[in-house]
Amino acid sequence: MRNAFAAELLELVKEDCRLVILSADIGNRMFDQHKDYAPDRFYNCGVAEANMISLASGLALSGMIPVAYTITPFITVRCLEQIKIDICYHNVPVILIGTGSGLSYAELGPTHHSLDDLALLRALPNMTVLAPGDPVEAKLALRAAVELNKPVYIRIGKKGEPVVHHSLPEFKIGQGIVLTPGRDVCLISTGNLLPEAVEAAEKLGKRKISAQVTSFHTIKPLDQELLKDIFSKFKLIVTIEEHGLIGGLGGAVAEWAADHGVKDRSIVRCGIPDRFLHKVGSQENYRKEFGLTATAISERIIKELAK
Repeated sequence: MRNAFAAELLELVKEDCRLVILSADIGNRMFDQHKDYAPDRFYNCGVAEANMISLASGLALSGMIPVAYTITPFITVRCLEQIKIDICYHNVPVILIGTGSGLSYAELGPTHHSLDDLALLRALPNMTVLAPGDPVEAKLALRAAVELNKPVYIRIGKKGEPVVHHSLPEFKIGQGIVLTPGRDVCLISTGNLLPEAVEAAEKLGKRKISAQVTSFHTIKPLDQELLKDIFSKFKLIVTIEEHGLIGGLGGAVAEWAADHGVKDRSIVRCGIPDRFLHKVGSQENYRKEFGLTATAISERIIKELAK
């Protein structure tokens, strides 16, 4: 995802002279071509993320479109007040990119885990929150964010995420994408667990269970029309995300269901429980521990359908 993002950003920089890149002492080699093409539109802000956000706001108020980039918890939790007051309060077109979202940097410990960013950022007025599910969605999300001309947060993975979309889907902020139709259960996924959701649906298919897979690349605003359709067709809806169970995609969908008086429907939320992760492990190990692999997800769905 990270490389796809950088490649698309370079194209956008060439197309729009208002785009300027801010980095918090990260991605220097990744942005070499950007610096060669437009050295006056790249700023390495150093390890001073809150300062970077305030600078981005000032640039946006001056007519630029800043894209601020660093590791996810450092661009969200570390400078939440600056995002709230400098960006969202003024409703300026700053695009925040959090790389290594979820447990992409699992081995580096809790300072690098981002399991609360969706909850924090979607609580801020004027903020749009995107979590593309593969490199294709990452490129489309960035382009859509530039066109939106408002505050946008995009959480992306690190590297090596598989491609789910083998042709360009229609991508619009606030509109989910149905990857595969189904009859028995609907899997709603976001971010870097989308490939696991696709594989889980394939495993269910081998057990004669028809599963719809839907990418909710936009956490805020939610696709309410698609949710109405899903809840009218399916009795079991499963949300899948590499984020805490509080305040992420599953929480947002449950809030929507409660607000709209949904009855006779079951929502199963697959995510990270409400606790710190004190032991060091890989992303793969943590996914196994918390039942976020395709096998674990499919087995959980089979048990739910059997109730």
